Amino acid sequence: MKTTPDNSGDVRLSGISKTYDNGFTAVQPLDLTVPEGSFFALLGASGCGKTTTLRMIAGLEDPSSGTVCLGDQDVTHLPPYKRPVNTVFQSYALFPHLDIFENVAFGLRRRGLKSVKKQVEEMLDLVQLGEQARKKPHQLSGGQQQRVAVARALINHPRVLLLDEPLGALDLKLRRQMQLELKRIQTEVGITFVHVTHDQEEAMTMADTVAVMNAGRVEQLGSPSALYENPNTTFVANFLGTSNLIEAEVDTKNGDDLVLRAGGGKLVLPQARCSGPTTAGAKVLVGVRPEKIALTHADDAGTVPEGRNRVTGKIADASFIGVSTQYVIDTPVCDEFEVYVQNVERDGRLVPGADVVLHWSPAHTFGLDAAQDIGAGTEEEAAA
Repeated sequence: MKTTPDNSGDVRLSGISKTYDNGFTAVQPLDLTVPEGSFFALLGASGCGKTTTLRMIAGLEDPSSGTVCLGDQDVTHLPPYKRPVNTVFQSYALFPHLDIFENVAFGLRRRGLKSVKKQVEEMLDLVQLGEQARKKPHQLSGGQQQRVAVARALINHPRVLLLDEPLGALDLKLRRQMQLELKRIQTEVGITFVHVTHDQEEAMTMADTVAVMNAGRVEQLGSPSALYENPNTTFVANFLGTSNLIEAEVDTKNGDDLVLRAGGGKLVLPQARCSGPTTAGAKVLVGVRPEKIALTHADDAGTVPEGRNRVTGKIADASFIGVSTQYVIDTPVCDEFEVYVQNVERDGRLVPGADVVLHWSPAHTFGLDAAQDIGAGTEEEAAA
């Protein structure tokens, strides 16, 4: 899959693939360019090929085909220690018998450098651990240990820092703090970070560009907001957050909009936001994110503004989660239509059993090819 025609950048994969001796193909042939100085994320579920791709960049796996270039240098056949990259793993891999200063200094001392104090102190200041220099790893928190691992990798001045699920062992609150911390460090040092994760929020929080991987292929590549707002496949729509997908049929065109038939009613979709077929009679999946939808009690249906997409339904379930209330609605177009309503002015009538109107702007609607699996990328499918 050709994801970008650019031939510049720190990391350039050309026709790279990996098939093991047992016949299993972990990575299908792909072309991928990681822009220089960017924070790039390979995102996907377990077994999608993201870690194998990272290991081929690091030199820890030999590709079955294709080339790995770092800048203008072809490093496909170079061993890991001859590549200008460093890798940070989930396990940290710190030396327990060395203090933090010596853990960070290890790479410099190994290269025979005698004067390391200034470089180590600067790196510990970068990761905000200057005062912990003489502690042993077991005396630090998980987040602090992870920062030591990052400092130890960065002090070697790699052109590329590879991060393999680096925050997976941390609890939720600490993980969120470290997401911001890693992004700050990357911005300050300005080198290329390639980050592997299965956590959608983690990728979207930190990365400039995200490659969503599925079954050894890159499904879609783009900025977090572009992927979320304009998914091209059902897998991306479902894997990045939650999407309501409605089976529909193209009826007519009205200027720049498609008018669709769905569940006995009509919906409007901007043609530019449809990656599926647009001819009359074509089957499409209409998508809308839960937070884009407003919920109005049926008694107030007359107050819904003109020009909105609207669907009637009955509330099946409501969950108060603080920042919002999450509703599940039975509708003619979808059995379990999810709607997230921010808790600003709560309508006490919106309870299970209430008749409601769901409505949203056509501009927040996207269209996909109905030939795809409507459940691709959902947790239910992953568990099957």
